[in-house]
Amino acid sequence: MKKSTHFLPVKTSFSSEDYPMLYVTKMTDGQAEHTIQILEDMLRSCVIYFKGNWDHHLHMIEFAYNNSYHSSPRMAPFEALYCRRCRSPFGWFEVGEFANPNL
Repeated sequence: MKKSTHFLPVKTSFSSEDYPMLYVTKMTDGQAEHTIQILEDMLRSCVIYFKGNWDHHLHMIEFAYNNSYHSSPRMAPFEALYCRRCRSPFGWFEVGEFANPNL
């Protein structure tokens, strides 16, 4: 179990209803920034690789992000939302299922 300490700014102008929002904002800001950074990196790679027609490949970025493992929920976002793995031509087989045994 992890322990963490969060220091909240104390002012007399904050009501008791304001304090939970201060705590939640502190907890979620880093997560949102991390997600945005990952998406920016993926988009940057797509722009560099596909150059002029990168916008035609945005669905691939969305697919890759939604079906990649995320450490917080310990599963892919698609799997968390639909309680099953994505069924696509890229994910029908287990890793190594069709590997050549002679290699």
